[in-house]
Amino acid sequence: MANTSGNRDLKIWIDITNTPHVLIFRPIIRAFKEQGHEIFVTAREFAQTSQLLDRFGIEHTLIGKHRGKEIYRKIYGLANRTSRLVAYAAGKKFNLAVSHGSNDCAVASFFLRIPHVTMFDYEFAKAMHNINLRVSTKVLIPDSIPSEPLYEYGGTDEKIDKYPGLKEEYYLADFQPDKSVIREIGLDINKIIIVMRTPPDVALYHRFHNPIFMDVLRKLAARDDVEVVLLPRTPEQREEVLKFGFKNVFIPERAVDAQSLIYYSDLVISAGGTMNREAVALNTPVYTLFSGKLGAIDTRLIAEGRMMRLTDPELIDIKKKSAYRKGQTRDISVLLNKIKEVTR
Repeated sequence: MANTSGNRDLKIWIDITNTPHVLIFRPIIRAFKEQGHEIFVTAREFAQTSQLLDRFGIEHTLIGKHRGKEIYRKIYGLANRTSRLVAYAAGKKFNLAVSHGSNDCAVASFFLRIPHVTMFDYEFAKAMHNINLRVSTKVLIPDSIPSEPLYEYGGTDEKIDKYPGLKEEYYLADFQPDKSVIREIGLDINKIIIVMRTPPDVALYHRFHNPIFMDVLRKLAARDDVEVVLLPRTPEQREEVLKFGFKNVFIPERAVDAQSLIYYSDLVISAGGTMNREAVALNTPVYTLFSGKLGAIDTRLIAEGRMMRLTDPELIDIKKKSAYRKGQTRDISVLLNKIKEVTR
Protein backbone atom coordinates (compact mmCIF):
# COMPACT_ATOMS: atom_id res chain seq x y z
CA MET A 1 0.00 0.00 0.00
CA ALA A 2 1.30 3.47 -0.86
CA ASN A 3 2.39 5.77 1.92
CA THR A 4 -0.35 8.38 2.38
CA SER A 5 1.14 9.98 5.48
CA GLY A 6 3.32 12.49 3.65
CA ASN A 7 6.51 10.87 4.97
CA ARG A 8 8.88 8.19 3.71
CA ASP A 9 8.05 4.55 4.19
CA LEU A 10 9.41 3.26 7.49
CA LYS A 11 10.39 -0.12 8.85
CA ILE A 12 8.97 -0.04 12.37
CA TRP A 13 9.71 -2.55 15.11
CA ILE A 14 7.18 -2.87 17.94
CA ASP A 15 7.97 -4.97 21.02
CA ILE A 16 5.09 -6.16 23.21
CA THR A 17 5.82 -7.54 26.68
CA ASN A 18 2.48 -7.59 28.52
CA THR A 19 -1.21 -8.14 27.83
CA PRO A 20 -2.34 -4.46 27.96
CA HIS A 21 0.31 -3.52 25.40
CA VAL A 22 -1.50 -5.57 22.76
CA LEU A 23 -4.50 -3.28 23.13
CA ILE A 24 -2.64 0.01 22.81
CA PHE A 25 -0.56 -1.17 19.85
CA ARG A 26 -3.42 -2.83 17.93
CA PRO A 27 -4.75 0.43 16.43
CA ILE A 28 -1.23 1.86 16.11
CA ILE A 29 -0.09 -1.15 14.08
CA ARG A 30 -3.17 -0.97 11.86
CA ALA A 31 -2.80 2.79 11.29
CA PHE A 32 0.91 2.51 10.48
CA LYS A 33 0.17 -0.22 7.96
CA GLU A 34 -2.56 1.90 6.39
CA GLN A 35 0.04 4.65 5.97
CA GLY A 36 2.24 2.22 4.06
CA HIS A 37 4.83 1.47 6.71
CA GLU A 38 6.25 -2.02 7.25
CA ILE A 39 5.63 -3.35 10.75
CA PHE A 40 7.53 -6.05 12.64
CA VAL A 41 6.22 -7.23 16.00
CA THR A 42 8.10 -9.15 18.67
CA ALA A 43 6.46 -10.32 21.89
CA ARG A 44 7.34 -11.80 25.25
CA GLU A 45 5.37 -14.78 26.51
CA PHE A 46 3.55 -13.53 29.60
CA ALA A 47 -0.03 -13.69 30.88
CA GLN A 48 -2.44 -13.55 27.91
CA THR A 49 -0.11 -11.62 25.58
CA SER A 50 0.27 -14.22 22.84
CA GLN A 51 -3.40 -15.23 23.09
CA LEU A 52 -4.50 -11.64 22.50
CA LEU A 53 -2.07 -11.18 19.61
CA ASP A 54 -3.52 -14.28 17.98
CA ARG A 55 -7.07 -13.12 18.68
CA PHE A 56 -6.47 -9.81 16.93
CA GLY A 57 -4.59 -11.48 14.07
CA ILE A 58 -1.34 -9.60 14.74
CA GLU A 59 1.61 -11.44 13.21
CA HIS A 60 4.45 -11.61 15.69
CA THR A 61 7.63 -13.39 16.69
CA LEU A 62 7.71 -14.73 20.24
CA ILE A 63 11.07 -14.07 21.88
CA GLY A 64 11.61 -14.94 25.53
CA LYS A 65 9.26 -15.14 28.46
CA HIS A 66 8.67 -13.50 31.82
CA ARG A 67 11.27 -14.82 34.23
CA GLY A 68 9.42 -14.29 37.52
CA LYS A 69 9.42 -11.69 40.26
CA GLU A 70 12.82 -12.34 41.87
CA ILE A 71 15.30 -9.59 41.02
CA TYR A 72 18.05 -11.96 39.93
CA ARG A 73 15.61 -13.62 37.51
CA LYS A 74 14.61 -10.24 36.10
CA ILE A 75 18.26 -9.32 35.57
CA TYR A 76 18.87 -12.61 33.78
CA GLY A 77 15.72 -12.14 31.74
CA LEU A 78 16.80 -8.65 30.67
CA ALA A 79 20.24 -9.83 29.56
CA ASN A 80 18.94 -12.95 27.84
CA ARG A 81 16.04 -11.39 25.98
CA THR A 82 17.97 -8.25 25.04
CA SER A 83 20.67 -10.34 23.40
CA ARG A 84 18.02 -12.30 21.50
CA LEU A 85 16.33 -9.09 20.36
CA VAL A 86 19.68 -7.74 19.15
CA ALA A 87 20.12 -10.89 17.09
CA TYR A 88 16.57 -10.54 15.74
CA ALA A 89 16.85 -6.86 14.78
CA ALA A 90 20.45 -6.81 13.50
CA GLY A 91 20.54 -6.29 9.74
CA LYS A 92 16.82 -5.49 9.40
CA LYS A 93 17.55 -1.76 9.07
CA PHE A 94 14.69 -0.60 11.26
CA ASN A 95 13.99 3.13 11.16
CA LEU A 96 12.13 3.12 14.46
CA ALA A 97 11.45 0.94 17.50
CA VAL A 98 8.51 1.41 19.87
CA SER A 99 7.51 -0.28 23.12
CA HIS A 100 5.45 0.34 26.23
CA GLY A 101 8.17 0.20 28.86
CA SER A 102 10.16 -2.71 27.38
CA ASN A 103 13.68 -2.46 28.76
CA ASP A 104 14.72 -5.31 26.48
CA CYS A 105 13.74 -3.41 23.35
CA ALA A 106 15.11 -0.11 24.65
CA VAL A 107 18.56 -1.56 25.35
CA ALA A 108 18.66 -3.60 22.14
CA SER A 109 17.71 -0.51 20.14
CA PHE A 110 20.42 1.50 21.89
CA PHE A 111 23.08 -1.05 20.93
CA LEU A 112 21.84 -1.15 17.34
CA ARG A 113 21.43 2.65 17.12
CA ILE A 114 17.73 2.43 16.31
CA PRO A 115 15.66 5.41 17.51
CA HIS A 116 13.45 4.06 20.29
CA VAL A 117 10.22 5.51 21.70
CA THR A 118 9.23 4.24 25.14
CA MET A 119 5.70 4.75 26.39
CA PHE A 120 4.33 4.28 29.91
CA ASP A 121 1.68 5.70 32.23
CA TYR A 122 3.01 4.98 35.72
CA GLU A 123 5.93 7.14 36.80
CA PHE A 124 7.10 5.23 39.89
CA ALA A 125 8.30 1.97 38.28
CA LYS A 126 11.85 2.92 39.21
CA ALA A 127 13.66 -0.24 38.12
CA MET A 128 12.15 -0.01 34.65
CA HIS A 129 12.53 3.72 34.18
CA ASN A 130 16.13 3.80 35.35
CA ILE A 131 16.94 1.80 32.24
CA ASN A 132 14.52 2.73 29.47
CA LEU A 133 14.49 6.49 30.09
CA ARG A 134 18.26 6.65 29.86
CA VAL A 135 18.63 4.76 26.59
CA SER A 136 15.44 5.70 24.72
CA THR A 137 15.26 8.50 22.17
CA LYS A 138 11.83 9.69 23.25
CA VAL A 139 9.65 9.20 26.34
CA LEU A 140 5.95 9.46 25.46
CA ILE A 141 3.57 9.76 28.43
CA PRO A 142 0.11 11.12 29.33
CA ASP A 143 -0.02 14.81 30.14
CA SER A 144 -1.26 14.05 33.67
CA ILE A 145 2.25 12.87 34.61
CA PRO A 146 4.64 15.66 35.64
CA SER A 147 8.12 15.63 34.15
CA GLU A 148 9.98 16.30 37.38
CA PRO A 149 9.86 12.75 38.87
CA LEU A 150 11.42 11.43 35.66
CA TYR A 151 14.55 13.57 35.82
CA GLU A 152 16.21 11.25 38.34
CA TYR A 153 15.81 8.35 35.91
CA GLY A 154 17.55 10.17 33.08
CA GLY A 155 14.50 11.87 31.58
CA THR A 156 15.05 15.32 30.12
CA ASP A 157 12.73 17.99 28.77
CA GLU A 158 14.13 17.25 25.31
CA LYS A 159 13.26 13.54 25.58
CA ILE A 160 9.88 13.79 27.30
CA ASP A 161 6.80 14.31 25.15
CA LYS A 162 3.19 14.14 26.31
CA TYR A 163 -0.19 13.29 24.86
CA PRO A 164 -3.57 14.44 26.19
CA GLY A 165 -5.84 12.10 28.14
CA LEU A 166 -5.53 8.37 28.76
CA LYS A 167 -4.02 5.80 26.41
CA GLU A 168 -7.26 3.84 26.82
CA GLU A 169 -9.22 6.73 25.25
CA TYR A 170 -7.19 6.23 22.07
CA TYR A 171 -7.35 2.47 21.63
CA LEU A 172 -11.03 2.29 22.61
CA ALA A 173 -12.00 4.89 20.00
CA ASP A 174 -13.09 2.19 17.54
CA PHE A 175 -14.50 -0.12 20.22
CA GLN A 176 -17.80 -1.82 19.48
CA PRO A 177 -19.20 -3.83 22.41
CA ASP A 178 -19.96 -7.49 21.76
CA LYS A 179 -22.56 -8.91 24.12
CA SER A 180 -21.62 -12.48 23.20
CA VAL A 181 -18.89 -12.35 25.85
CA ILE A 182 -21.64 -12.62 28.48
CA ARG A 183 -22.87 -15.86 26.91
CA GLU A 184 -19.33 -17.13 26.34
CA ILE A 185 -18.51 -16.91 30.05
CA GLY A 186 -21.96 -18.13 31.11
CA LEU A 187 -23.13 -15.05 32.98
CA ASP A 188 -26.63 -13.89 33.85
CA ILE A 189 -26.95 -10.29 32.60
CA ASN A 190 -29.75 -9.70 35.14
CA LYS A 191 -27.38 -10.22 38.05
CA ILE A 192 -24.77 -7.73 39.25
CA ILE A 193 -21.69 -8.52 37.17
CA ILE A 194 -18.39 -7.53 38.76
CA VAL A 195 -15.02 -7.86 37.05
CA MET A 196 -11.98 -8.33 39.27
CA ARG A 197 -8.31 -8.23 38.25
CA THR A 198 -5.67 -9.74 40.50
CA PRO A 199 -2.71 -7.73 41.89
CA PRO A 200 0.39 -7.44 39.68
CA ASP A 201 2.47 -9.46 42.11
CA VAL A 202 5.26 -10.15 39.62
CA ALA A 203 5.96 -6.44 39.12
CA LEU A 204 8.89 -4.83 40.92
CA TYR A 205 6.80 -1.73 41.70
CA HIS A 206 4.18 -3.83 43.52
CA ARG A 207 6.37 -6.30 45.41
CA PHE A 208 4.18 -6.99 48.40
CA HIS A 209 1.01 -8.81 49.36
CA ASN A 210 -2.34 -7.10 48.76
CA PRO A 211 -4.36 -8.25 51.80
CA ILE A 212 -7.70 -6.64 50.88
CA PHE A 213 -8.08 -8.45 47.57
CA MET A 214 -9.17 -11.80 49.00
CA ASP A 215 -11.39 -10.06 51.57
CA VAL A 216 -13.24 -8.34 48.73
CA LEU A 217 -13.51 -11.56 46.73
CA ARG A 218 -14.92 -13.49 49.70
CA LYS A 219 -17.51 -10.77 50.33
CA LEU A 220 -18.71 -10.82 46.74
CA ALA A 221 -18.67 -14.61 46.54
CA ALA A 222 -21.12 -14.76 49.45
CA ARG A 223 -23.84 -12.86 47.57
CA ASP A 224 -26.46 -14.68 45.48
CA ASP A 225 -27.21 -11.60 43.36
CA VAL A 226 -23.59 -11.17 42.25
CA GLU A 227 -21.47 -12.91 39.61
CA VAL A 228 -17.74 -12.23 39.65
CA VAL A 229 -15.50 -12.63 36.62
CA LEU A 230 -11.95 -12.98 37.88
CA LEU A 231 -9.15 -12.22 35.43
CA PRO A 232 -5.89 -13.57 36.90
CA ARG A 233 -2.49 -12.52 35.60
CA THR A 234 -0.73 -15.84 36.07
CA PRO A 235 -1.62 -19.56 36.24
CA GLU A 236 -0.54 -19.51 39.89
CA GLN A 237 -3.10 -16.83 40.74
CA ARG A 238 -5.78 -18.80 38.91
CA GLU A 239 -5.03 -22.00 40.83
CA GLU A 240 -4.91 -20.16 44.15
CA VAL A 241 -8.45 -18.82 43.73
CA LEU A 242 -9.86 -22.07 42.31
CA LYS A 243 -8.97 -23.81 45.57
CA PHE A 244 -11.70 -21.84 47.35
CA GLY A 245 -14.46 -23.33 45.19
CA PHE A 246 -16.50 -20.14 44.92
CA LYS A 247 -19.69 -21.01 43.01
CA ASN A 248 -20.37 -17.55 41.59
CA VAL A 249 -16.78 -16.73 40.60
CA PHE A 250 -16.02 -17.34 36.92
CA ILE A 251 -12.40 -17.64 35.76
CA PRO A 252 -12.08 -17.83 31.95
CA GLU A 253 -9.57 -20.38 30.73
CA ARG A 254 -8.40 -18.18 27.87
CA ALA A 255 -8.26 -14.50 27.01
CA VAL A 256 -11.74 -13.02 26.53
CA ASP A 257 -13.03 -9.75 25.10
CA ALA A 258 -12.27 -7.94 28.33
CA GLN A 259 -13.36 -4.56 26.99
CA SER A 260 -16.85 -5.82 26.12
CA LEU A 261 -16.95 -7.56 29.47
CA ILE A 262 -16.13 -4.29 31.24
CA TYR A 263 -18.71 -2.43 29.15
CA TYR A 264 -21.50 -4.84 30.16
CA SER A 265 -20.36 -5.23 33.76
CA ASP A 266 -21.74 -3.18 36.63
CA LEU A 267 -18.50 -2.71 38.54
CA VAL A 268 -14.76 -3.22 38.13
CA ILE A 269 -12.45 -3.85 41.07
CA SER A 270 -8.80 -4.11 40.12
CA ALA A 271 -5.41 -3.94 41.75
CA GLY A 272 -3.77 -2.92 38.50
CA GLY A 273 -3.98 0.10 36.25
CA THR A 274 -5.02 -0.50 32.65
CA MET A 275 -8.29 -2.26 33.43
CA ASN A 276 -9.24 0.51 35.86
CA ARG A 277 -8.72 3.14 33.19
CA GLU A 278 -10.62 1.06 30.64
CA ALA A 279 -13.55 1.09 33.06
CA VAL A 280 -13.26 4.88 33.30
CA ALA A 281 -13.25 5.16 29.50
CA LEU A 282 -16.26 2.82 29.24
CA ASN A 283 -18.25 4.52 32.01
CA THR A 284 -18.28 1.53 34.34
CA PRO A 285 -17.86 2.31 38.07
CA VAL A 286 -14.42 1.24 39.26
CA TYR A 287 -12.55 0.76 42.53
CA THR A 288 -8.79 0.54 42.68
CA LEU A 289 -7.11 -1.83 45.13
CA PHE A 290 -3.64 -0.74 44.12
CA SER A 291 -1.54 -0.66 47.27
CA GLY A 292 1.63 0.84 45.83
CA LYS A 293 2.39 4.52 45.44
CA LEU A 294 -0.42 6.12 43.48
CA GLY A 295 0.66 7.62 40.19
CA ALA A 296 -0.46 11.00 38.87
CA ILE A 297 -3.14 9.53 36.59
CA ASP A 298 -4.91 7.56 39.31
CA THR A 299 -4.58 10.49 41.71
CA ARG A 300 -6.34 12.75 39.21
CA LEU A 301 -9.06 10.21 38.37
CA ILE A 302 -9.83 9.75 42.07
CA ALA A 303 -9.89 13.52 42.65
CA GLU A 304 -12.30 13.91 39.72
CA GLY A 305 -14.55 11.16 41.09
CA ARG A 306 -14.01 8.96 38.03
CA MET A 307 -12.39 6.21 40.10
CA MET A 308 -12.62 5.27 43.78
CA ARG A 309 -9.94 3.92 46.08
CA LEU A 310 -11.09 0.95 48.16
CA THR A 311 -9.60 0.30 51.60
CA ASP A 312 -12.51 -1.51 53.24
CA PRO A 313 -14.66 -4.23 51.58
CA GLU A 314 -17.70 -2.99 53.52
CA LEU A 315 -17.61 0.30 51.59
CA ILE A 316 -18.32 -1.25 48.17
CA ASP A 317 -21.47 0.08 46.53
CA ILE A 318 -22.85 -3.10 44.93
CA LYS A 319 -25.63 -2.41 42.41
CA LYS A 320 -26.55 -2.53 38.73
CA LYS A 321 -25.27 0.46 36.80
CA SER A 322 -27.79 2.80 35.21
CA ALA A 323 -26.67 2.72 31.56
CA TYR A 324 -24.22 1.23 29.06
CA ARG A 325 -22.23 3.86 27.19
CA LYS A 326 -18.70 4.83 26.20
CA GLY A 327 -16.98 7.92 27.52
CA GLN A 328 -14.54 10.23 25.78
CA THR A 329 -12.38 8.86 22.95
CA ARG A 330 -9.42 10.36 21.08
CA ASP A 331 -7.81 10.24 17.64
CA ILE A 332 -5.00 7.68 17.35
CA SER A 333 -3.20 9.94 14.84
CA VAL A 334 -2.06 12.07 17.79
CA LEU A 335 0.05 9.16 19.03
CA LEU A 336 1.24 8.20 15.54
CA ASN A 337 2.59 11.68 14.85
CA LYS A 338 4.39 11.89 18.17
CA ILE A 339 5.94 8.46 17.70
CA LYS A 340 7.18 9.18 14.17
CA GLU A 341 8.73 12.54 15.06
CA VAL A 342 11.99 10.84 16.10
CA THR A 343 12.59 9.77 12.48
CA ARG A 344 12.44 13.29 11.04
